[in-house]
Amino acid sequence: MLRCLLPISFVFSISVATAQQHDQDSVQLRKLADEVLTHSTAYANLKILTKEIGGRLAGSPEMYKAEQWGVKALQAAGADTVYLQECMVPHWVRGDKEEVRIISKRRDFVPPLQVTALGNSVGSDPAGITAPVLEVSSFDDLEAKKDEVKGKIVFYNYHFNPRFIKTFHAYGDAFMYRADGASRAAKYGALAVIVRSMSHAADNFPHTGAMRYNDSFPKVPAVAIGLEDADLLSDRIRDDKDMKLYLHTSCRFLPDTIGHNVIAELRGSEHPDEIITVGGHLDSWDVNEGAHDDGAGCVQSIEVLRAFKALGIRPKRTLRVVLFANEENGTRGAKKYADAARAAGEHHLFALESDAGGFTPRGFTLTMSPAQRAKVESWKNLFLPYGLYDFSEVGGGVDVGMLNEALGTPMGELSPDSQRYFDVHHAASDVFEAVNKRELELGAFSMAALIYMIDRYGL
Repeated sequence: MLRCLLPISFVFSISVATAQQHDQDSVQLRKLADEVLTHSTAYANLKILTKEIGGRLAGSPEMYKAEQWGVKALQAAGADTVYLQECMVPHWVRGDKEEVRIISKRRDFVPPLQVTALGNSVGSDPAGITAPVLEVSSFDDLEAKKDEVKGKIVFYNYHFNPRFIKTFHAYGDAFMYRADGASRAAKYGALAVIVRSMSHAADNFPHTGAMRYNDSFPKVPAVAIGLEDADLLSDRIRDDKDMKLYLHTSCRFLPDTIGHNVIAELRGSEHPDEIITVGGHLDSWDVNEGAHDDGAGCVQSIEVLRAFKALGIRPKRTLRVVLFANEENGTRGAKKYADAARAAGEHHLFALESDAGGFTPRGFTLTMSPAQRAKVESWKNLFLPYGLYDFSEVGGGVDVGMLNEALGTPMGELSPDSQRYFDVHHAASDVFEAVNKRELELGAFSMAALIYMIDRYGL
């Protein structure tokens, strides 16, 4: 077999050049880390967004206040240009009545159960609903008891699985009960549904979130219940066979209204027509301040741009920060962004999202070709000093997922430690005080580091 042997000196020169390149990148990432960890505006921005504006459900007055906040924050960060991208968003309102009470012949008093309507749910009749309750542990259990469902309130007591180490896997496992539980029960004549909250927190906060209806079946009210009261209700059902529930909600849809993606750019110096998107979603649920979900992702994305600008890093490609509208109950902002990009024939090199909370970063989920993944993973030694080691999972955020679907754009999502995220996800406890400044800033740096490397070397 013939072999072509390269001169030793040539191989040595390549090795030296690679080492020098690695050292240069290491120095630049250190500068980025120092800038973010000493001069970040992310925490201060988050305080304004959460404490002065608060919950930002699509269509609400707070949504518009948040959009104007986003414009000002991106301008202050040093963007070349900031603009609004209009899209129609749903306007669901919770109303002022959410009540579930146990009705029993016993003389003991049980306070109203801690519940909250699921997003996009219809409300009950003005008089409310009084009916027996049927507990089911799963959809299989519902099917087994389908002849018992008619005229009852179905209680899905499906537990968040504690055996998943990465809690997003538990969420993926339980999500279907919140999303589809109402229609699955209405198919057999249920009058309403109660869903155990998607959490394993040690508290009694109910966790809202979007649900959807199958138009083939009646639309019935749906609420989530706090974990302590879910256990109480389950115990009471077993012990009080004649018990009924009274359920009253007043949520409803108003006509769609105008919302906006807030977009800012740093124009690329060498390949301005190649776009790298980084973002989070600006909307949140109305029951909380939307600090982790997803105020954190928004301020981290703004911080990426600010840090580049502060260090005089002019990206080769155009860096575009997007604060997406309406992720929580419609994803209309992401759809608009992807549709506009496709219509304009834009070339999107990569899209990164932060929508998993402002906790300590561990790595990134990535959806891209094997060759592209191998390239990113070849940089792991540069990220390891900052605690970033996990690049193993496929994934990407819901918003950038629309871009991936429309254009095939490689995408990723910041992957923080997930153990505490579902303590606060979609619950009243998702407030500014639940966010740790240091963890938030480490996440912002991590995003800046990955974008710096992809901008410099491409995919």
